[in-house]
Amino acid sequence: MGAGVIKGGGGGKRRGRRVRRGHSAAMSEINVTPFVDVMLVLLIIFMVSAPLLTVGVPIELPETAAEALPVDQEEPLTVTIDAEGTIMIQTTEIARDELIGRLRAIAAERTSNKIFLRADGNIPYARVAELMGALNAGGFKNIGLVTETGGPTMDSTGG
Repeated sequence: MGAGVIKGGGGGKRRGRRVRRGHSAAMSEINVTPFVDVMLVLLIIFMVSAPLLTVGVPIELPETAAEALPVDQEEPLTVTIDAEGTIMIQTTEIARDELIGRLRAIAAERTSNKIFLRADGNIPYARVAELMGALNAGGFKNIGLVTETGGPTMDSTGG
């Protein structure tokens, strides 16, 4: 299905117009192959450059108000890290090196991949991000951060 020209035949009726031999008429088909090639190259460029755009500037994150997430039928799994850095699954304390293995075992038995992370406000953000990475490596892709309600909002009413 290539683009090109159709060669006109030399034998035809001559009605006052001179018919040239080898006259070419444009084809009515459109070749989409170059268009698809360009789109695939653009797709690859965006796929490679998109993760690079997420690099951020170090800032102090503000406290905000948020509504509660809807609760599933299954009892939600909660991982907590307190001000001293102690990690607990539900109410059971767990060592840092056992966390991912234990989470994988729990994830294999559950139908939902949702987990709630409760982190003390004094824990550095890097530790919380590290724990979120461990939750993800343990098989939980849907991570909800638990906060207290009633924090400041960003609306102009000051509420």
